[in-house]
Amino acid sequence: MDYHLRCIECNKKFQNDSLYTCPSCGGLLEVAVDVSSADFKLDGKEIRVWKYSSLLPVKIKPVTLHEGGTPLYEIVSSKKTDLYVKHEGLNPSGSFKDRGMTVGISKAVELGKSMVACASTGNTSASMAMYSARAGLKAYVFLPSGKVALGKLAQAMMHGARVIAVRGNFDTALRIVREICVRKDIYLMNSVNPFRLEGQKTIAFEIVDQLGYCPEAIYVPVGNAGNISAIFKGFSELREAGYTDTIPKMIGVQAEGANPIYRAFSERKETIEPVENPETIATAIRIGSPVNARKALKAIYESGGRVIQVSDDEIVQAQKLLAKQGIGVEPASASSFAGFMKDDGEFESAVCIATGNLLKDPEEAVMVSEKPVEADPDIEVIERLL
Repeated sequence: MDYHLRCIECNKKFQNDSLYTCPSCGGLLEVAVDVSSADFKLDGKEIRVWKYSSLLPVKIKPVTLHEGGTPLYEIVSSKKTDLYVKHEGLNPSGSFKDRGMTVGISKAVELGKSMVACASTGNTSASMAMYSARAGLKAYVFLPSGKVALGKLAQAMMHGARVIAVRGNFDTALRIVREICVRKDIYLMNSVNPFRLEGQKTIAFEIVDQLGYCPEAIYVPVGNAGNISAIFKGFSELREAGYTDTIPKMIGVQAEGANPIYRAFSERKETIEPVENPETIATAIRIGSPVNARKALKAIYESGGRVIQVSDDEIVQAQKLLAKQGIGVEPASASSFAGFMKDDGEFESAVCIATGNLLKDPEEAVMVSEKPVEADPDIEVIERLL
């Protein structure tokens, strides 16, 4: 399969797979693939990330834990929309990051790298630790101290990553890890790496594979903003390859306390002004200066989409509503459904992307749920409690 790297700003092309940003203008890079090489069928069968390998830029046997193939749940809502939730929390590490990590870690092995690193609010570190362990690579994780949910931190530690808690927020940790990777020749696994986003575009492939058609809208939680741009890229490639005639409207959803892309969209800007001290209960999207903001805004504008902001209370309400339908997600995941509930219901069909599992943030789940009732071991007392 032929591909090259292309700058989204100056449109220059590169054949150097080790680049993260454009050497000429500093712009973000994306992988431009030859869609004429697509040889998969969207037949609803054997759905996994590597089913779509003909559009994934990896030349070796991939490092895989059988990621992808996540369920698409139909949701009953009060709005006249055929609504589905794509539960990415049922990937191997419990989040959508596994799609990008299987491609990113495979590329690291292909390039002969022995070390990988990332800054993370939790899910990226958990996934990178798991896949680097599978590949036999040394993993370094930079986390904002005291800001990462316990479930995610436990995963990174258990899978053997070297964890460094940086006194600062995610944006500070990302700035440090990018410099460290240059100094130490460590392969960077954050979403500024264009190959990692290639795996995440398979969410779009799977949605069409599962539904049999292209929905009108996709609601996506937006933190560092790589996922919404990757999903848009996936739908764009499907259209270019002749699998669909349309592209969904990409609806980004941000928390009120971490909303630089919402602010930029509200003023019809193409660049953001960072939020200096982002705060939200949805720790996975608690990011004030998203590195892929330009890609995300491009995807939103070109698809005719928009950005919605939701409060922490709206996120928790959406999380509980999904739980009542048997779907357990972490707060950031619930933000997409919160955005749909806040929207005006104009679409006939829509998919909400649920990015991470409920058990990613068990402290939050305990905090917002009804507490257990203690009782003496007396059958009559317990019967009254029922």
